[in-house]
This record gives sequence, structure tokens and C-alpha cells, in this order.
Amino acid sequence: MGVMGAVFNLNGPAHVVHWHFFQMSVSNIVVIVLMLVVFALAIMLPFPGAARRRESRS
Repeated sequence: MGVMGAVFNLNGPAHVVHWHFFQMSVSNIVVIVLMLVVFALAIMLPFPGAARRRESRS
């Protein structure tokens, strides 16, 4: 069996979102949303070892 070039068929037309003057592919929107989710989780979740440092200060 040969090497797989891509898991998905990439020969079709791109799916694009149109909104007035704004035009972006769906794949780019998905990547941007995932980056925002990771950024929000990085802000909200505590740093590893934060509880241990808090205990050592008291």
C-alpha cells in the first residue's frame, strides 16, 4: 500500500463563509476558534504547582 497523501479529499472546492465584505474558509475559522479556546483555558486554569507554592508561603 502506498503512502497516504491526505486523509481527506482535497480536490474539491473550498467551503467559504461570506459575510458582507468578509470572506474566510471554514477551516481557517475552525483553527481560529480552537486557538481562542486554548488561550482562554490557559488564562483560566491555574499553573501547575501553584497550590504547592501557596502552601509553602503560609
